[in-house]
Amino acid sequence: MDERIDLDTPAVRWLWKKGPLKEPTVLQSFAFDEVNHHLYVLQVGRGGGEAGNLCLNKLDLQGKRLGHMYLQGFGHGVSMGVQNAADGTVWIWTETAAVGGYGRGVTRFRFSHEAVRTTEDVKVRKPIPGSTSNQPSVCMASRRIAVRHRMGGKPRYRVWDLDAFVARDYSKPLADLAQPAHHSDATIPFQGYALHGDHIYQLAGTAYDDATNPPAGHGNAHLSCVDIHTGKLVQRERTQAGHSLDYREPEGVAILRTPEPRLCMGLASGAAGDRRFSIYYKPLTR
Repeated sequence: MDERIDLDTPAVRWLWKKGPLKEPTVLQSFAFDEVNHHLYVLQVGRGGGEAGNLCLNKLDLQGKRLGHMYLQGFGHGVSMGVQNAADGTVWIWTETAAVGGYGRGVTRFRFSHEAVRTTEDVKVRKPIPGSTSNQPSVCMASRRIAVRHRMGGKPRYRVWDLDAFVARDYSKPLADLAQPAHHSDATIPFQGYALHGDHIYQLAGTAYDDATNPPAGHGNAHLSCVDIHTGKLVQRERTQAGHSLDYREPEGVAILRTPEPRLCMGLASGAAGDRRFSIYYKPLTR
């Protein structure tokens, strides 16, 4: 696949100030089940942080919450993926086996409303020995999976054929690359990524802050695109999408493939304890 979404394309508002999610925290990441028309959203759950406790929300594509489940000791929820299997099973991919709040491995499981999963309930995969901060993303268009991770504290990506990965054959990755700079300012935090074909899309930025990131400046959020085969940064653009939101923290990026490929970006808003989320997208232009 060589189609690439131009990050300079104007963003379109899709979902606006939706929620609340099950927990009062911001969204961390999200992914789509396009077969069944569902949106899954991860957020830090009760006693999260260092413990790595997450809450997974299941929503319809209008942002209405349909259910939730808890993932104890899984990680921070920087990214996630949805796999639609040939037999109709929907698999949710997340990080797991948290140490210091971030996963040392990845796993997949089925959604079950109000269930509580621990690392003892799932099969932990550690495809990159010695790595930390493992975070998966699934591309059903190319049937690939990526795992962002850290080696020696430095972030990298590794990409596999999804069927091989499911079979636990990690011996022949399709790509293995250092993560290019996600922002022009190295101090700005990474806020998520999504794999789509031959490209990885990254999101970075912080919430509004009167001292360093005032609302009048329309925020410091940046989207970037990486070629998985060359490892090069293809494009990086600042986005002012949703600049009128209060708080406005960029959180999570995902691909929605129908009716046409869209790069979707999450934005948290609202007061602490009553957070909402909005999603903007950049369409594929041909």
